[in-house]
Amino acid sequence: MKITRYIPNAFTMANLFCGMLGTFFAATGRLDFAAYAVVLGIFFDFFDGFFARLFKVEGDLGLQLDSLADVVTSGVVPGMVMFQLLHKLEHWNTGERWVEAGLSWDSVSIIPFLGFAITLASAFRLAKFNIDTRQTNSFIGLPTPANALLIVSLPLIVQFQDYSIAESLITNTYFLLALTALSCFMLNAEIPLFALKFKNWGLAENKVRYGFLLLAVILLFWLTFLAIPIIILFYVLLSVATQNSKSA
Repeated sequence: MKITRYIPNAFTMANLFCGMLGTFFAATGRLDFAAYAVVLGIFFDFFDGFFARLFKVEGDLGLQLDSLADVVTSGVVPGMVMFQLLHKLEHWNTGERWVEAGLSWDSVSIIPFLGFAITLASAFRLAKFNIDTRQTNSFIGLPTPANALLIVSLPLIVQFQDYSIAESLITNTYFLLALTALSCFMLNAEIPLFALKFKNWGLAENKVRYGFLLLAVILLFWLTFLAIPIIILFYVLLSVATQNSKSA
């Protein structure tokens, strides 16, 4: 049996392992490490599909395993991160900032648990994806990895960058709750979004993808972590604009 048939699933399992690490780091308050684990997991998630198509070993097992891994990396971890952000805001005025606010049952209100709505919406979106024949070459609704990157970027912006406007938003309970609701909606909204799947490397067929990737790289070098929410927003707007131009 060819060893190449096992390579995609090996990358999927690496994605799942990163999700387990991210869950541990998020649960223990190391939201920066949790974010790095998610980024690494999404890297593995991209290449498991790439190698499955390259070696022509796509199958139902890989599809199900991929979704199970994504539930952890792109569902559980961002839900836990949002839980921690909402919890840490309760300690914002005590001088603890984001880092030292420990968890105990008598110190947690009901509000932080609302962050786990992201996990529920992500699981629902992944289950729909597996049975939706319309999403073979594009997406309907925000992909869970993109949503996960959006959520886990928030503590990185506060911790490592000096943008007062962004920090004032991210450290606002109402903003985080509104973002949680928007996140759940976008994951399952009937909005067509293009996928970064290259069937070939031609410029004409992939000009939207190349343009998006070029802008994303420029923004990341310029704004670092703050670029991530902007890139996600641009991804949605560009997808909508592209879809409207096709239907016009």
